[in-house]
Amino acid sequence: MSDSHHSNGVVPQNADPVLKNGNVNPFKVFIGYDPREDLAYEVCRYSLLKRCSIPLEIHPIKQSELRQLGIYYRERGKLESTEFSFTRFLTPYLANYSGWAMFVDCDFLYLSDIKELVDLIDEKYAIMCVQHDYAPKETTKMDGAVQSLYPRKNWSSMVLYNCGHIKNRALKPEVVNRETGAYLHRFQWLDDDEIGEIPFVWNFLVGHNKVIDGDQSTFPKAIHYTLGGPWFEQWKDCEFGDLWLDELEELQARSG
Repeated sequence: MSDSHHSNGVVPQNADPVLKNGNVNPFKVFIGYDPREDLAYEVCRYSLLKRCSIPLEIHPIKQSELRQLGIYYRERGKLESTEFSFTRFLTPYLANYSGWAMFVDCDFLYLSDIKELVDLIDEKYAIMCVQHDYAPKETTKMDGAVQSLYPRKNWSSMVLYNCGHIKNRALKPEVVNRETGAYLHRFQWLDDDEIGEIPFVWNFLVGHNKVIDGDQSTFPKAIHYTLGGPWFEQWKDCEFGDLWLDELEELQARSG
């Protein structure tokens, strides 16, 4: 259910031998998985591994496996656009409530070394994320899924979890199975000052965030195809779609 960049055939850029000699635990990354978006998952995973200079341990969060294990059993709601709408909040549990770990939706393409993101970690926070002020105009996304509007929209799509933080012990499987979408997606188990902020370029929303010419601080480090990506036929020509398709072509060439 997991892999690391030591054995997957992807050669990381700027590999650091000090970090690769076993003295540092791999950074855990949990990617939301949906069978309809298998290609998106593979490209997201590849883009992370290709550019990383630290050891990574990547786990797809597969709802079917969690159901088989009895960890996840809530009924799927009509507003859940993916299979990981709620399973994402099991990240601290899956990381054994230890260390830091990242959850990310599968519809991301990483353009920078994740070490830059890990370096932003501040131990005083329970979680850290991009704090978007986002109210999409579209009523549907991806393959016709309903576009829900709620406070802190898209905050939970990429989160650094301080899994050992006492407040994150609240995210037990029974809580994730029982609590409302509002409670979970708005991080209501936390106080506001326990939520750290990450620059928006690490969750750059296609169709919402903008690159300013000449301003390097606005250039995306991780692109989020939140409305739908090129793995769906109707989104083949979306903004930054060419970057994703190039990454897919490279991945398939390596795999072929």
